Amino acid sequence: MSRPVMKVVRLGLVSYSEAMRVQRFYVDRLKSRPGSAWTLLLCEHKPVFTVGIRTGLYPDPDLDSLRTTGADVHKSDRGGLITFHGPGQLVCYPIMHLGLLKKGIRWYVSQLEQTVLDVCSDFGLKAETSPHTGVWIGNDKICAMGIHCSRYVTSHGLALNCDVDLSWFSHIVPCGLSDKGVTSLSRETQQKISVEQSVPPLLRAISKHFNCQLQDPPLIQS
Repeated sequence: MSRPVMKVVRLGLVSYSEAMRVQRFYVDRLKSRPGSAWTLLLCEHKPVFTVGIRTGLYPDPDLDSLRTTGADVHKSDRGGLITFHGPGQLVCYPIMHLGLLKKGIRWYVSQLEQTVLDVCSDFGLKAETSPHTGVWIGNDKICAMGIHCSRYVTSHGLALNCDVDLSWFSHIVPCGLSDKGVTSLSRETQQKISVEQSVPPLLRAISKHFNCQLQDPPLIQS
């Protein structure tokens, strides 16, 4: 089987609702044309708290209180609980067809985690996975993950903290884990690691772990 093609689409800094609109377009297209190219959406979000569909032994977040912080608040159909997205965080939404790969959700999440482990390694950091989804450095999460899959087509994805303002996370219990913290590439390396610096190692790792051929058109400078 030939390597699937994945087109990279860079959205820049966008609102969560705008990113979801774009994501739905590519998800619907892949569902209707399973043989078409995959899509990798890369972006940063304007400050937003998002709440996933996971419930259970976790307190409901006070959404009204969160709205007073100046960030948007959205409920999402992704897995997981509550998290924050904002400038300085690399958000990656892979839209691919797992049915064509004959792979399942657990494999997919594991490959996403391995992708981020590679990115951290490129910056000299030893990160790890845990029973909790995502990627960690010690007791602190550096990358959150929450996915959705419908008719084998994936959506949502991962959020890697590069140089994001971590104080936003003080308003919530990230992912419902009160005994865990959050960190970033910049905090761990003690130097500014921007989203732009993080994209090349991420693309290399995506191509490697999903055995796909990336099409990344050059940015047009205005």
